[in-house]
Order: sequence, then C-alpha cells, then structure tokens
Amino acid sequence: MANVLILGAHGQIARLVRQRLLDETSDHLTLYLRNASRIKNSHSQRETVIDGDVNDYQRLSAAMNGQDIVYANLGGQFEPMVKHIVKAMAKNHVQRLIYVTGLGFYHEVPDPFGTWVEKSVGHDVMEDTRRAAKIIEDSDVDATLIRAAYMDNNDEVDYELTEKGTPFKGTVVSRKSIADLIVKVIKDPGQHENSSLGISKPNTDGDRPMF
Repeated sequence: MANVLILGAHGQIARLVRQRLLDETSDHLTLYLRNASRIKNSHSQRETVIDGDVNDYQRLSAAMNGQDIVYANLGGQFEPMVKHIVKAMAKNHVQRLIYVTGLGFYHEVPDPFGTWVEKSVGHDVMEDTRRAAKIIEDSDVDATLIRAAYMDNNDEVDYELTEKGTPFKGTVVSRKSIADLIVKVIKDPGQHENSSLGISKPNTDGDRPMF
C-alpha cells in the first residue's frame, strides 16, 4: 500500500485516477484541492481530503508529510507552484513525482503542428511551462513528466509514448489514456523514473488536433 497525494484532485484526469486507484489498489489517497466541498462521497478509510492551494507552501508541506508519491495535475501559473512542490517534497523526504503538463515545451513537436501549438497556447504560457519543467528536471526529485497532446473525453485507452529527445507523435489523446499511464506508474513507481514522456493517440498526426 502506498500513500498518494493528488494535487488538483477535482480535475477530470485526477478524478479518473482516483476512482481507478480506489478500485484497483489498497493505496491511501490524500485529495488536495481548492474548495474541497467539490469532493463528494469520499471514502473515510481510504481518503483524506484537504482544502488547500498549492501556492500555500505551509499547507502543502503539511500535506506532503508521510506521502510516498505525489501526482500533480494543475492549472494556472506553473513556475511558482512547481517551486513549492519541489521544496515541500525535499523537506518531507518525498521522492516520487508524476507531473502532467502539455506538449511542446522542448520544441519537440514537428511543424506545422509545433508552430500552431506555440501560437495557440501562447508564448508566455509555454515559457512558464518550460521554466516549471526545468525546475523539476534540475531537482533531486524522481519525476515522470507526462507531456500530453490535446485531450478529449473519448471512452478509450489507446496511446503511444515518446521519450524526451525524440519528435512528438500525434495531436490528441483521451483523458482515460493519460489516467491509465498515471495509474500504471503509481502501481509500479519504478516505471519511467526520471523521464519525460510524450503521450498521444497513434495515427493522429496532422497540422491541427485531430478531434
């Protein structure tokens, strides 16, 4: 049994991961989110719900105590949040991080889709994402960065992975697919240690997301 801290626990992928961990493991889950009242029907024996902001370092650090794995699926300004996460993990001797972000911050997406992504997301947001990823990669944290293609809600698990340093494949991926990868790593934390993985649905290459 592992203790798993889920940051951004009300997000769509996080909710998929939460349910699968409850169904498939005996792990204890700490659900960390703003406005904890959004969590319904928590399992009191298996879950702890914390109302908190990742930018609140003291509250985040307290939530880190005793955790084995941190899974972060966040929105907002990434650089300050990642600084707090890495600092809190170091203080509490938590080593394993799974961090979900978007594609393109290594300029690994082939053109013309790569240029479209940069313009669509916005250069300032992409630079913030790059700074956040560098903080993780330069830290002592054992991280799996998941660089996701554009997401859809298709009821399917169908994906391929690309390693850092290789061109990104595809344009879209289902949230269920991303959740599947996260659950696999949580179940076996030795998988994909210190790695950065692109994830997309096979055969969806194109100039724009192939929804």
